[in-house]
Amino acid sequence: MSNERITIFDTTLRDGEQCPGASMNLREKLEVARQLARLKVDVIEAGFPVISDGDFTAVQTIAREIKGPRIAGLARCVARDIDAAGAAVKPAGKRGRIHVFLATSKIHREFKLGKAQDEIIRLAVEGVKRARGFVQDVEFSPEDASRTEPDFLVEVCRAVVRAGATTVNIPDTVGWAVPEEYGALIRHLHENVDEFRKGRAVISVHCHNDLGLAVANSLAAVRNGARQVECTVNGIGERAGNAALEEIVMALRTRAEVFRGFDCGVNTREIVKSSRLVSRMSGLVVQRSKAIVGENAFAHSSGIHQDGILKKRETYEIMNPRHVGWGATELPLTKHSGRAAVSARLKHLGFKMTDAEVQAIFSRFKEIGDKKKFVYDDDLRTLVEGHITEVPETWSLEYLNVTSGNQTVPTATVRLRRAGSAEAETDAGTGDGPVDAALKAIDRLTKIRGKLIDYALRAVSQGKDAMGEVTMKADFGTGDLVTGKGASTDVIEASARAYLNAVNRFLSESRPRASAARQRPPQP
Repeated sequence: MSNERITIFDTTLRDGEQCPGASMNLREKLEVARQLARLKVDVIEAGFPVISDGDFTAVQTIAREIKGPRIAGLARCVARDIDAAGAAVKPAGKRGRIHVFLATSKIHREFKLGKAQDEIIRLAVEGVKRARGFVQDVEFSPEDASRTEPDFLVEVCRAVVRAGATTVNIPDTVGWAVPEEYGALIRHLHENVDEFRKGRAVISVHCHNDLGLAVANSLAAVRNGARQVECTVNGIGERAGNAALEEIVMALRTRAEVFRGFDCGVNTREIVKSSRLVSRMSGLVVQRSKAIVGENAFAHSSGIHQDGILKKRETYEIMNPRHVGWGATELPLTKHSGRAAVSARLKHLGFKMTDAEVQAIFSRFKEIGDKKKFVYDDDLRTLVEGHITEVPETWSLEYLNVTSGNQTVPTATVRLRRAGSAEAETDAGTGDGPVDAALKAIDRLTKIRGKLIDYALRAVSQGKDAMGEVTMKADFGTGDLVTGKGASTDVIEASARAYLNAVNRFLSESRPRASAARQRPPQP
């Protein structure tokens, strides 16, 4: 078989961001998109433009600023969805793609849409034709394809390709499929739709991980005719997530004898960096045992394994960790390092920052430098990513003092300043521990009570003086999870900063939501 290119379609910013508590602001999405471009994915699905003004702006901004990958916007087979997607991806020019979808399975036709097969085909064709009025690159997805009757799916594929779709995605929307049957379905489509067989249109796959089979199903599809795989960094996404980009790419590379002739253009040395950035921006921590990018992915504690690795790496490692981005950090900076050195290192790490932003990072760098001997690249990345995740500060932390011990009631004294206020406000709280006490003191000052749903602490870099990074999710009474992030060499301070970040995010997001609700016309 001749070498065949597998298109990597990254949907981290669309399907990945739909995971509860994983929403990102514009700056966070833009940084992830820049990293995806460095990773050299082929397509970035930047969002669902019609769903909100924020999503529209994010897709439009990414389409304007990110060079290299094609930029896709998602749309239902509804005129206003398609028009919004067309306007959002317009800045990308010929690299713009509209991805339209419509459910096709029997259960969706009967219970969700209430439409017959011929009506589904009519709507799909109309949607594709309308999208072609904006872009040449149109993708169509028959939602819940894996539970759609195979012969009807063939009819749908033929119709949308002839209407102008250049890619047809076959989603395993609810993670229902198993590799053998999913591979057979892709083969059935490849054999029965002339345009697929003759290379005039591409079969894509989009697999969910409800049974833990997303990657296996995607690879089975590749072996049976699929030439595009839709995936996310770290496998994040709705419910149990999507096929993990890093696992798909490294399976193709590592098992080349099985996937003969297949390759993709991903720069694998950017995988770990991409994983860490997405984890920090989304607030979704990567499990230690996660394949490829987990902290234990290349760790060997067994003496037998360690002995084998020392004698020949391949005895217990099927991949070179450096090939996916693991490896030694650059020489660390110290508190004596100047602004120019910090600015140069930021540029080396791939961050695009204004002079004002560099100055803000440098100020935080000096604070950290006074508390620890060395400031490592991971410390610096955390400072930058903390700056990126900042929201308008309704409240800022000025002072924190905690008293705690096994014979003492944990007490925290906190001083906050409200934006625009000349004087700071101070209050104290007690709790089950120092973190709980600090959060309760913040509740008293802000008069906003949050319920902590999830809390994660990780050491950012090496050594006893490593910075701690806290990611937490809180519910402020709306039912929506709000993510907060904070970092410091003191874990109590990091926790307080993370919670205050969540409070500020809640306040900044609730205002436009309330305004939009007042302006939104009644829905039919």
